[in-house]
Amino acid sequence: MAALITSDFEIPAEVSTGIFEKAQKGSTLAQLSGARPQKFGKQQVWTLTAPPKAELVGEGAQKSPTPTTYGAKTINPFKLQVTMRCSQEVQWADEDVQIGVLQDLAANAGIALGRALDLVGIHKTNPLTGTVSSLVKEGLIDTTQLVTLSGSKYDEAIEAAAGMVISAGYTPSGIAMDPTLSFGLSTMRDTTGRKIYPEIGFGQNVTNFLGMNAAISDTVSAKNEISKATNLLGIVGQFDAFRWGVQRSIGAHLIEYGDPDGLGDLQRNNQIAIRAEIVYGIGIMDQNAFVKIDKAGE
Repeated sequence: MAALITSDFEIPAEVSTGIFEKAQKGSTLAQLSGARPQKFGKQQVWTLTAPPKAELVGEGAQKSPTPTTYGAKTINPFKLQVTMRCSQEVQWADEDVQIGVLQDLAANAGIALGRALDLVGIHKTNPLTGTVSSLVKEGLIDTTQLVTLSGSKYDEAIEAAAGMVISAGYTPSGIAMDPTLSFGLSTMRDTTGRKIYPEIGFGQNVTNFLGMNAAISDTVSAKNEISKATNLLGIVGQFDAFRWGVQRSIGAHLIEYGDPDGLGDLQRNNQIAIRAEIVYGIGIMDQNAFVKIDKAGE
């Protein structure tokens, strides 16, 4: 893998600060479920699988025992890292001309680590390779509850998914949408040609839909990272059943010495590297709290 060098840039005599880039959205799971404080390592979470039931007792009658059952779910740690090389000349140019290259690399490392929460938690995928990782045993993609989109009836698919969540005994608190799904909703029209959901614009910044919290990102389908395409368009569920937290976080930092990624000694190659790392703790309390929305297979 080649390092970034100054010849990759056309540096004019005068340059505006900053770099234009294609927008990347972060994690839907982070928006819908919220992080919980965690200590480092594998953890057990107790779940109430059979809640107690009250008993109606007659006057002078004996009281019965109340059966209550608990189960354990595991939260597993997953370490993710981003390491990017560039030549020392890029660093000098960045300092002298104020292009913002190093700051941009650091910011994008943070975005990549954020997106990784969805790629691991939904798809069980190693973001760098785009393939399913043997390190991840469970993801939301494994839920057997499924609604398949019929034609362009996007809202009916969401309604059916919410109904399945309710039937499983949970509350549909949120929906994670691929931009294809949110844009499809935004373009739906009634028989007179008027938009049914004009309030969501083109569906790119939806935060609520039909009373559910909503989050939009292409990490839902993982179409830009995953090597084998999925038909996943959305996930409806009670998102506090997805547990995650940051166990350790190492912000983007500069590495000037050594061989941090197996590509050779930095000083020998006249290079520097930027690295950021994070350890997520991830666990799914019950797959039945979630329903997938798929498009029909081609």
